[in-house]
Amino acid sequence: MKNVYEVLRQKELELARLEKEVEALRVAAPLLSDDKEMLAEATNNKPAITAQQPIRMTQPAVNTNPQPATRAVGWEDTAKRWP
Repeated sequence: MKNVYEVLRQKELELARLEKEVEALRVAAPLLSDDKEMLAEATNNKPAITAQQPIRMTQPAVNTNPQPATRAVGWEDTAKRWP
């Protein structure tokens, strides 16, 4: 079973990567556009786009030296086993 905190950390890293990618595409799209009108609309709509962004939560401190995975003690470890 995967560690919940490790999965959460991976998802947060993926979310941060995707946010950077979306921002880069927002910057590149008007530059690649040949239509001046599209460029004007993109600059006029920028405040509306930034207002719709989700609230960022602070990321917890990441342990750079992770401890080796230990198995949690559960009913499987304490259950009686057949000989």
